[in-house]
Amino acid sequence: MSARIIDGKALAAGIREDVAQRAKALRAQGITAGLAVVLVGDDPASHVYVRNKAQACEKAGLYSREIRLAADTPQATLLDVIEGLNADPAIHGILVQLPLPAPLDANQVIAAIAADKDVDGFHISNVGLLMTGQPRFIPCTPYGVMKMLESEKVVLRGAEAVVVGASNIVGKPMAMLLLAQGATVTLCNSKTRDLAAQTRRADVLVVATGRPNMIRSDMIKPGAIVIDVGINRLPDGRLTGDVAFDESCAVAGAITPVPGGVGPMTIAMLLVNTIEAAERSLSHTPLLD
Repeated sequence: MSARIIDGKALAAGIREDVAQRAKALRAQGITAGLAVVLVGDDPASHVYVRNKAQACEKAGLYSREIRLAADTPQATLLDVIEGLNADPAIHGILVQLPLPAPLDANQVIAAIAADKDVDGFHISNVGLLMTGQPRFIPCTPYGVMKMLESEKVVLRGAEAVVVGASNIVGKPMAMLLLAQGATVTLCNSKTRDLAAQTRRADVLVVATGRPNMIRSDMIKPGAIVIDVGINRLPDGRLTGDVAFDESCAVAGAITPVPGGVGPMTIAMLLVNTIEAAERSLSHTPLLD
């Protein structure tokens, strides 16, 4: 068996083109969709992510504002920056690049973002709406994964889905989205006993652990759809995912590569959330939460 490669770059390109058309329509009504990205500190990976997001915005016709703060920025100063962005009508989406340097409190920072500008989907109000099946903003990476499954015409109703990694950013919202589509979901974490026994049951396997090549081919059900969210840099500089790609291609029915899989989709769905926030601004008053 040779797995189909799910091309995230190609799928993301189509989504970005749709965003560009929607952005053009908004500009005709006098609105330029605006995204503010706040970067605290000098983490090299975060700088790359922020640069990629800014470039994607520019190509799609969105306004992008990057705010860089020193690693020793006080919590109060960061909250003041967010308050200013909340009140700025030119900004429709606010993203604070995570992780934040210690001792900054990420939960407090996320809570300070206006819920109707929280395009990451991390605000407790948006998390609650997702939990109850009424999402305002879907976290970008799980959103992108769902689009990939949709593009593959994967039937989720009644399927066994296993998510490895239980973070608030990927694992938990991923499980909620799969549940909403009728899948039977197992959410695994670092304490899961006999992980391979869980993953081998999966018709759909989503892995987001940040541990390179953690999932081997003998942990995959033949024909399964494997979505590798991880991106890890090896000592020799190469990038790899959480799934041992080459050997797993011989077992899986379809698989995402790293790079070129989930990563481009995450940025594409950030643009989707931002354009949706701008479209809603035409007819909605800002939320108070």
